[in-house]
This record gives sequence, C-alpha cells and structure tokens, in this order.
Amino acid sequence: MGSKPIGFHCLSYLINNSEKLEAEIVAVFSNENKSLGEAAISELARGIGLPVYKSQERLNDLDYDYLISVQYHEIIRGAYLSKAKKMAINLHMAPLPEYRGCNQFTFAILDGKKEFGTTLHIMSEGIDSGDIIAERRFPVPQDCFVKELYDLTFKESCILFEEEIANILNGEVKAVAQSKFLGVRGCSMHFRKEIHRVKEIDLSWSEEKIWRHLRATSMPGFPPPYFKINGKKVNLLIDDSTE
Repeated sequence: MGSKPIGFHCLSYLINNSEKLEAEIVAVFSNENKSLGEAAISELARGIGLPVYKSQERLNDLDYDYLISVQYHEIIRGAYLSKAKKMAINLHMAPLPEYRGCNQFTFAILDGKKEFGTTLHIMSEGIDSGDIIAERRFPVPQDCFVKELYDLTFKESCILFEEEIANILNGEVKAVAQSKFLGVRGCSMHFRKEIHRVKEIDLSWSEEKIWRHLRATSMPGFPPPYFKINGKKVNLLIDDSTE
C-alpha cells in the first residue's frame, strides 16, 4: 500500500527480490495520482499481473500475512491492520516519535534540528505511534532546503527498507515501544493543512527566522512561501541558479 517515488522503489525491491525473500505479493494499493508518481506504481504492478486497488476496503477480500505501507494516502483502518496474520508495518520518512504525521521535513528545518531520520514501525490505530522496528538517523546539512532534506531522507529510507525487510519477513525483529523515547526525543504531530500557515512570512521577523521559513517551505512543484503587503499576497521564489 503506497505512493510517491519511495513507494515505487519499495515495491520494485519486493518484486525483484521476491524469490530471495520467499514472499508473494498478492495485491497493490495506490491512489494513482499522476502528479505524484503513483501511476508508475500501478503500471509496475499491472505489468506483472498484480491487481491494483484504490480503496482499502478491498482488503476485505484478501488474505495476507503482512501489510506494508509506504506513503499510503489514507489512514489504514484498525480492522485491516489486525487482519494481517503476522504484522502490519509502515515506512515513515521521519524520526519517531519526534515527527509524526505530515510535512516532517518542513518542521524539522523550522525547529532547527541538527539530526533527522527515517523509521520502520509496526502500525497501530494511532498515527505513526506503533513500536519501532528499525531506524536510520543522520545529520541535517547546514542551511539545507526542504528538497535537500527530502532527497537525503529518500536515500536513507531506501537503504533502511532494503536492509530490514528480510528480517521483518523472517520474524527477526525486536520492536521497541515509542514511549521509551518520549522523555529523550520528544514528540510532535503535524497535519497536512499546517503547511499553509507556515508558508506565510512576517517581514518583521528576524533575518534568521525568515531564512529558516524560506528554506523550510520552498519546494519545487509546490506553492511558494509568501508575505502580504496591504492585504496583497507576494510570492517569494528562490533563485538557486547562483548556487
């Protein structure tokens, strides 16, 4: 169950290594939003004869040992998580429990974090709250933009999935409850709609704060950050041609 380039990568890895992993993929779920690359996931699956569904309700018709979610576009219902005979897992492109939910790259930059990460965890009915199976952590490059942090996390997420999926399918995991890390790492939850609020810049802010918001919200293909003068919205576009 997945979307976006990371979903495509993980599905490709499962397909190409199915014999070594002794795993059979019974179905693929994706929303086929062409602007985000989900159509490629559907084409990949249908190309080898796998059924592709949009609605998670089709899980009612399937028997499965493992449910694997990689940037799936919906919150998966608890009944379908528990229907997995062995385990339901999620690849979350952020460190846990620090950054649950959406737009984690943006908020890590806004928070001035020096470290970021990516996590494989057991899915529970709470959002990104299940026990941690494995993770990779890495430094946040100084003055990086959100696209750079995304690209770095994508690379580390691919490595994490490829290194750990065999152990997961073999039952060789020792999951750790996120509650053990709350006092050390902290915890936050962010929702998709929050990105609209943090894109608005107040020119009375300090230079450092404005720069941080510009780096955190300037993502190619998405609406840019902006400020307002006399109620008029003025977009801020970063020229990276001089880098």
